[in-house]
Amino acid sequence: MNMEIGKKIWAIAEGYIPAWSNGPGREFVSHEAACILNANDTEAHLQLTIYFSDKEPVGPYKITVPAKRTLHLRFNDLKEPQPIPLGTDYSSVFVSDVPVVIQHTRLDSRQDANALLSTIAFAQ
Repeated sequence: MNMEIGKKIWAIAEGYIPAWSNGPGREFVSHEAACILNANDTEAHLQLTIYFSDKEPVGPYKITVPAKRTLHLRFNDLKEPQPIPLGTDYSSVFVSDVPVVIQHTRLDSRQDANALLSTIAFAQ
């Protein structure tokens, strides 16, 4: 059964990857993530553009989410066309060829008591 849920355009206005982390291993590295759900029978092809307050946008980053799967995309892991700078405010816009659902999550481990933020992105 094809689950046509979601939208094709998503925006996350608030982005920031802390420049340092507190705690051992990848599990506790401060990060931003876009959790992408593709409930369709076909894979989703997304293009991501990153916007900054003081320089031109960067992108597109090309992302594929297989059919009936989810992808937890860490912004920290993006390399092409360039890594996302740490300690810098940014926003992001995702454009998909099929409807998807995107949730934004941040783990801030700069203190001993970690902070986790999560919210559904803006969809159009």
